Amino acid sequence: MAYYGIFGLLGLSVITLLAGIVLVPLWIVRLPVDYFSTQKPAPLPWSLHHPILRWTLLVGKNTIGMAMFIAGVVMLFVPGQGLLFLLLGLSLMNFPGKRRLERWLVTFPKVFSVLNHLRAKAGQPPLHPPLPPPQTRAP
Repeated sequence: MAYYGIFGLLGLSVITLLAGIVLVPLWIVRLPVDYFSTQKPAPLPWSLHHPILRWTLLVGKNTIGMAMFIAGVVMLFVPGQGLLFLLLGLSLMNFPGKRRLERWLVTFPKVFSVLNHLRAKAGQPPLHPPLPPPQTRAP
């Protein structure tokens, strides 16, 4: 009976590893080069559709994002691309401060170089580095 838990974790590890090998590079290659260097992201392609369709797609996107984020946390402890899956999950979810968090994660040289390495392997131009946050003046 105790073996079911071990086989379940092993299966989850294999599935997340395979999904990471396929989905993460595909997502990174499809990013626009200025994704991290612009202050405001481009509008979503379905933002002009019927509200019911828009909300359905938004809930689905956030659900998939949360699942990928949780898988990324799991992959920090089991084989897989944990940090990249975390970034992918975060990019799919909508929450306050998301843009700032994504840009902060990409400021780490290792993360940024891995993203650009995957893009180079697919023949895509490198991502533009994130711009520093705008300075606010103290009153």
